[in-house]
Amino acid sequence: MVKESNDKRWDERSIPDLTGRNIIVTGANSGIGFEAAKAMAGRGATIVMACRNIEKSADAFDKVRQESHNDKVELMRLDLADLSSVREFAGEAREKFPLIDILVNNAGIMVPPYGRTIDGFELQIGTNHLGHFLLTGLLMENIVAAPGSRVVTVTSIAHFGGRINFEDINSETGYRRMGAYRQSKLANLLFSYELDRRLKEKEKETISVAVHPGVTSTSIFKMPSWLERVKEAILMSSAKGALPTLMGATEPSLKGGEYIGPAGFRQSMGYPAILSSSNRSHDRQLALRLWELSEEMTSFRFSI
Repeated sequence: MVKESNDKRWDERSIPDLTGRNIIVTGANSGIGFEAAKAMAGRGATIVMACRNIEKSADAFDKVRQESHNDKVELMRLDLADLSSVREFAGEAREKFPLIDILVNNAGIMVPPYGRTIDGFELQIGTNHLGHFLLTGLLMENIVAAPGSRVVTVTSIAHFGGRINFEDINSETGYRRMGAYRQSKLANLLFSYELDRRLKEKEKETISVAVHPGVTSTSIFKMPSWLERVKEAILMSSAKGALPTLMGATEPSLKGGEYIGPAGFRQSMGYPAILSSSNRSHDRQLALRLWELSEEMTSFRFSI
C-alpha cells in the first residue's frame, strides 16, 4: 500500500546536483548498483564502486566513468562474504574519505545452493545482511561526520514472507533457498529501521532508509532458460529498477525510516514512492534481538 505519493513521478531527472558528495555503492559492477552509480556520477558525485572481483568489474568501471563524463570514480575491492575483506575495505575508505555522504548497501546474492561465507555463515544471511551490518558500523564515524548523510539499504518484496530463525540462522538443520533469501531481506529492513531509530535517539543528522527494486531484470534474478529470451519484456529494466535506490540516496525531503519501492502492482513495478513494509519488519523487539546477534556474529559493536 502506498503511504504517500507525488503528482510528479520521481525519475532520474529528480536527482539533485551531487557535486562534492562522496558515495559508496556496494555491488556497483552490475544491475541496479551499476545504474545507480552511473546516475549519481552523472550528477557530479565522487563514486566508489565497491566490488568483489576487480578484474571482472573493470568494464563496468570504465563504462561508469565514460557514460557519466565523470572521472571521480574509483573501483575498490570488497567481498561481503569475507569479514576480513570488509574490514580492509572500510579501513581504506575511512582514510580516503573522512566524510562519507551516502553509503548504498546494494550488493547481494539470491537463492544460491547451500554454501558458507569465509567466516562460516550461510551465504545469504552472511553476504546480504552481516557483511553490510559490519561495513556500515565500521564506516559510521565518517558517515555521521558528513552533513546530511544517509545509509541506503536495499531489501526486497520477498521480505514479506521472511522470518528470522534465531535457533538456526545459518540454516544448518535444513536449507530452503528462498526461505534463507527472505530471511536475509527481512534482516535488511530490520537493520535499516533500527539504525534510523538509533541515529534519531542520538540526535544525529544522518538518516537510514530502505529501498527495493521490485521485479527487475538483473543478474541476481534467475529465470528458467526458456524464459530468459523474454525476461526483458516482462521485467523492469535495471535502470528503472534503480530508481528507488536513487530516490532513497538523493531525495532531499526524506526524514529517515522510509521504505521506498515501485508503486505499481504489488510493489513489483512502476515509479518509486514511499510504501508500507510488513508488520514484522517494524517489530522493535525483533530488531533488537537481530542487532545483538549481528554484533555477536561479526564481533563488532556499533558506537550508536
